[in-house]
Amino acid sequence: MSYSLKPDEVAAAAKDWLEKRGVRIEDIAEITYALQKDYVEDVQMEDCIESVERVISKREVQNAVLTGIQLDYLCEQGALIAPLQDMVKYDEGLYGADEILALSIVNIYGSIGLTNFGYIDKVKPGIVGRLNDKTDGQVHTFLDDIVAAIASSAASRLAHNTYDAEKPMTPP
Repeated sequence: MSYSLKPDEVAAAAKDWLEKRGVRIEDIAEITYALQKDYVEDVQMEDCIESVERVISKREVQNAVLTGIQLDYLCEQGALIAPLQDMVKYDEGLYGADEILALSIVNIYGSIGLTNFGYIDKVKPGIVGRLNDKTDGQVHTFLDDIVAAIASSAASRLAHNTYDAEKPMTPP
């Protein structure tokens, strides 16, 4: 039997699982907007939604979304092997694989995405804070960082596109 997974199926699954876990594109775009409103003149929420959609359209991002959500879900089912089960369940401070997976998204969009990610990871605004809350009975150890990475990447994408449009490259 040959491998026949279609790219559209992966994209649809990633978006579907984000929604199943309570994350809307608009939730991510709100964080993107907050990051860029002071830096991108006349940025609109529609711009942020489009940027989030473009980030999620990348296969590397879809892979990270599906992997992280699956690990969170398996942890909720008690299906991870000890001691990983408790490390993920309690989002142990020294466990950094969740951030490393998220950085695979951030690295697509450069160093501004990394600084944005660090800020979001520390402040935990909007949906990231709700996912990190741990009061709904679900495990979001990976998902909160993935959402932060998508928002920071979408903000970085907007910043780069705005800069490129305003400052065309000229020879020195």
